[in-house]
Amino acid sequence: MAAPKKLFIKTYGCQMNVYDSERMAEAMGAQGYVTTEKAEEADMILLNTCHIREKASEKVYSELGRLKPLKALNPDLKIGIAGCVAQAEGEEIMRRAPVVDLVVGPQSYHRLPAMEARVRAGERALETEFPAEDKFDHLPKRPLPNRAPAAFLTVQEGCDKFCAFCVVPYTRGAEVSRPAARIMGEARDLVERGVREITLLGQNVNAYHGAAEGGTWSLARLIRELAEIDGLERIRFTTSHPNDMDDELVAAHGDCAKLMPYLHLPVQSGSDRILKAMNRKHTAADYLRLIERLRAARPDLMLSGDFIVGFPGETDEDFEATLDLVRAVGYGQAYSFKYSARPGTPAAERPGVSAEVADDRLQRLQALLLEQQRATQASMVGREVSVLFEKPGRLPGQMVGKSEYLHAVHVTADVAVGEIARVRIIESGPNSLAGALA
Repeated sequence: MAAPKKLFIKTYGCQMNVYDSERMAEAMGAQGYVTTEKAEEADMILLNTCHIREKASEKVYSELGRLKPLKALNPDLKIGIAGCVAQAEGEEIMRRAPVVDLVVGPQSYHRLPAMEARVRAGERALETEFPAEDKFDHLPKRPLPNRAPAAFLTVQEGCDKFCAFCVVPYTRGAEVSRPAARIMGEARDLVERGVREITLLGQNVNAYHGAAEGGTWSLARLIRELAEIDGLERIRFTTSHPNDMDDELVAAHGDCAKLMPYLHLPVQSGSDRILKAMNRKHTAADYLRLIERLRAARPDLMLSGDFIVGFPGETDEDFEATLDLVRAVGYGQAYSFKYSARPGTPAAERPGVSAEVADDRLQRLQALLLEQQRATQASMVGREVSVLFEKPGRLPGQMVGKSEYLHAVHVTADVAVGEIARVRIIESGPNSLAGALA
């Protein structure tokens, strides 16, 4: 019996790319591939790319340079580029990088098995059109073995917001919501295989409007229906847009016990002038009022956000408005970036802020956000939290999991992967909490 072929996938970027990489591995698994952690022993290497971060395409070419010697040693090795850089720059990648055998966009990876057959026959394959068919209809059923107790589940893709800095509408396409019945079925399958926490994914997840028997389900309705699944103990969702946080979803944070008290709600800037230039279609005051409503529904809600500094035209006053908004909200954690132009987006045509000014603003913003993060973590000391244990820790007898607030928590105790236990927090570290079973 021939040895199975080996597949190595390197994943960049967001949680949806993590989910997509899992589904690509499953699609290729149906063709006899098994995954490996070592690129050196792979028969196929896939780079699942992200176009959000700075110099995304340059990082892809740099990685290809490191992989080129592997192909020289093994001419049968096939190398593929997937994800958003593939979607945005597929033809250029094929022209510039002869080492690449296939390029597939994020809406076409269900075609990977057929593409693999073509490259094995000596072709080079490019699939970056937005297909008419639903890729999820063509993917194999998720595999049977038990899995980690927390899983991602894509419910919505694409975005219609067209923020001036963002490539997602061009790389992922228009907003599309998966039918509710298929999501419910996949969620039940995951729970049967040991999953106790599901994070619902979408580029604009709270715009979910999935077809269902008798009409359309909102994200709040989907969450409430998922909460009825026995064995599913925790539900999260990401990433949201403030303009789609409706009353029903706000209320769900207060009355759906399985919906965790953590919300990632990007705002990007605290300046109304910059928000308008970004085409965000909300003001800083709109955002702050929404935060008030959410905290009224769930007072212990921990908030996360995204911020861009150095956006074209940003003044010192605009940046100070962002700092003011951060102080007003009080984030448990947040992500902040220096603006970098994305080809094809409206903001890419505008003159930017100097690198020195942007660097200084980023350092100041990150210092404030880090101060808030540490204060939030310090406030957890002495409290009891609920922890879903996911894996062994670095030390003997140590187990690591996530609290309901998404903090990493480690304890030295005899608990099993998948167990949910009450933990008293005894210490706050730089990026995690230490606890003891309550």
